[in-house]
Amino acid sequence: MIWEIKAEARRKLTREQGTIVKDWGGRIPVALVYANKYNVGMSNLGFQTVYGILNADDRTVCERAFWDGQLMDGSGNAVLSIESQRELSEFAVVAFSLTFELDYFNVVAILRQAKIPLLASERDERHPIVIAGGPCVIGNPEPIAPFFDALAIGEGEVIAPQLVDALSQGADLSRGDLLEKLANIPGVYVPSLYEVDYNADGTVARIAPKGGRRDIAFPVVRQHVRSLDEFPVRSVVLTPDTELGDMFLIEISRGCSRGCQFCLAGFVFLPVRERSLEQIVDLAREGLRFRKRIGLVGAATTDYSRMSELVTRLREIGAQVAISSLRLDSISDDLLKALVESGTKTITLAPEAGSERMRKLIKKRISEEQIFRAVDMLAKWKISRLKLYYMIGLPRETIEDVEAIVKLTLEMKERLEQKRAKVSIGLNVSPFVPKAQTPFQRESMMTVPEIEDRVRRVKRGLLPHKVQVRTESAEWSEAQGVLARGDRRLAGVLAAMERNTLSEWRRALAEAGLSADFYLRRPRPADEVLPWSVVRSGVRPGMPALEFRPIKSRALAQE
Repeated sequence: MIWEIKAEARRKLTREQGTIVKDWGGRIPVALVYANKYNVGMSNLGFQTVYGILNADDRTVCERAFWDGQLMDGSGNAVLSIESQRELSEFAVVAFSLTFELDYFNVVAILRQAKIPLLASERDERHPIVIAGGPCVIGNPEPIAPFFDALAIGEGEVIAPQLVDALSQGADLSRGDLLEKLANIPGVYVPSLYEVDYNADGTVARIAPKGGRRDIAFPVVRQHVRSLDEFPVRSVVLTPDTELGDMFLIEISRGCSRGCQFCLAGFVFLPVRERSLEQIVDLAREGLRFRKRIGLVGAATTDYSRMSELVTRLREIGAQVAISSLRLDSISDDLLKALVESGTKTITLAPEAGSERMRKLIKKRISEEQIFRAVDMLAKWKISRLKLYYMIGLPRETIEDVEAIVKLTLEMKERLEQKRAKVSIGLNVSPFVPKAQTPFQRESMMTVPEIEDRVRRVKRGLLPHKVQVRTESAEWSEAQGVLARGDRRLAGVLAAMERNTLSEWRRALAEAGLSADFYLRRPRPADEVLPWSVVRSGVRPGMPALEFRPIKSRALAQE
């Protein structure tokens, strides 16, 4: 019932610190929607940053909304804003923050609940402008392009203020004229102004501005912040109702120079930029008014060039320090000392592959010697739990590479036990999903049975040794893979689904005359036009994976 959803929103508000509530009078109302649960969205620093940016502008009022599916009764407009419990259709702009491809299913459900036409082409002046941004949108906006009036290709700090400028000047414009204005903002992609042609075999023949127009960008080039210190990114709203509820989060760096061939975040947030140590410490002082624990955030957090000095300074001002994942070759005594003194009991490492051959192929340049050195340090500091992340089904992976996951994990366990360290070990094993805008964007994905067979091999090798193994669904990972590298026809598949289930996904895909094999198993030659070639994030479409080198800031700036 609607009253229950309003009551739940008010309950969340009572537990928050930092909530921004503004008068709607004379302002552009924006609903910032995270297409997943509240506890997931409120742990996302990018989502919080956009919320802060939009509310810092006196021309706008921004309120948050989430897809808490368990609260939906299936009738009426059940997706309401947290701050004022208004329906999404009451806002002038509905802006989605999309981090995961599987959240595309929720986008459709949210628009339906809000009684906003699914397709941008079916909306008129009565309806909100619907936009979206986020890592997966930057990578490949095409599978959801027909749902959106505009898509942000780049970082919110650069694009959001320009969107507000255009929206504030467009009060007297028709919807079509406003979209034309949005299309002239660097990094804004207005799908309705572009057309796609297909070959007889279903591949993309051409994607380009309609009518050969030259006054809108092609490709749309990703926008990025030059200096992080211009935008102090940290927690805006604090709540205990998230996994990271005991932390004040601070972004210390953005982008990653490692060049791991599979990593979307590693490429769509290039070039590498670091926040100054002085600003981080100042933000931490601010955060200590609310939380004792300071969570350091970044694509490659432990690669921060002054990490030892940073954690020392944070400890000196009384902060407890938390980091989500450590780079195996960046672990130091200073860092582990700070984490242990801050109460950290679990350390997360990501070897990604069991064999050195496989790690070299995916550009995860970590040797066994470095891995064992890290394990020895963990034993020294008496870490009680070790969590390891591996991927299954990587390109050119063999059964021997899979067995190497078992072998390496047991060698790590044995080494810890030899040092009398009481450490429990758990694995998270994820299927490899090829992503657009990465060097592996043309690679194929293993079939569901192949992935499941390899996961069983890992479990058989480790469970008898009391090593916990958690895995992601191979079937849902396959759906994720289709959406990650799909084209506009997939919007019709999503729109045809009646429920968010695998069987419904497969039915809608088949009825559209499409298949997972088409998007995931066939080879993609270097001259095939990729659906996401309408945007440019830094990885050239025809570049072979093994020849890739991380892009430099100067190169991106010249695009």
